[in-house]
Formats: sequence, structure tokens, C-alpha cells
Amino acid sequence: QVQLVESGGGLVQAGGSLKLSCLASGSIFRINAMGWYRQAPGKQRELVAAVSSAGTTNITDSMKGRFTISRDNAKNTVYLQMNSLKPEDTAVYYCNALIATRSLRFLDVWGQGTLVTVSS
Repeated sequence: QVQLVESGGGLVQAGGSLKLSCLASGSIFRINAMGWYRQAPGKQRELVAAVSSAGTTNITDSMKGRFTISRDNAKNTVYLQMNSLKPEDTAVYYCNALIATRSLRFLDVWGQGTLVTVSS
């Protein structure tokens, strides 16, 4: 019923910047919250940042000051601006959303992920 599509991943040098986008589409009534997770090789998936429908944001401590999350409710899109990237930021980044569909169902939806590689 609902799909998330990430874009913006790629290869960047350490210290560089990258902006990820996640577009939600389908039978959407309301997006209650959206967020970004990441998973590095051999590591557990971890929360990067999240934003509520009211605009309240949460960013993991190790990424505060470098990463910023924002959303455009009219476009059903969430963004992750990543600055001062480090090699340890290399991971697959996944978009996640809690969505109320037009049929009044609540779905926890995941995108397929976009790879971010930071070279040293």
C-alpha cells in the first residue's frame, strides 16, 4: 500500500557532505513519523535520526552537529543532510516511516536502502 524510495547515496570523501531523500508514496492519509537508520557491514542497524509529524527531531548523539533531519509534509518526503562525513559513516542508510493509510491502517514501512561510502 505504501512504498519508500531513498535517493542521494554515493561515494564521498571524508569531510564532504551528502543529502539523502526519502519519498513516500501510495495510499497515504498521514505520515506520523519518519526517520533514518543505518547499518554498516558486520554491525547492527542503528537509529540515525527521526522527526515527528509535529516537527520534533531526534538525532543520535554521535551524529549531532553533523547530521540534520527535516521533512516536507506536502511532498511526503524526509531528508537527511550529512556534513563532515567520516569513514565510519559508511553504511547502508534506510528510510523508515510510520504511516496511516487512507483505509485507516497503520504501517511501519521500510525503504530498500541507499549506500553511503565515505573514503579516507
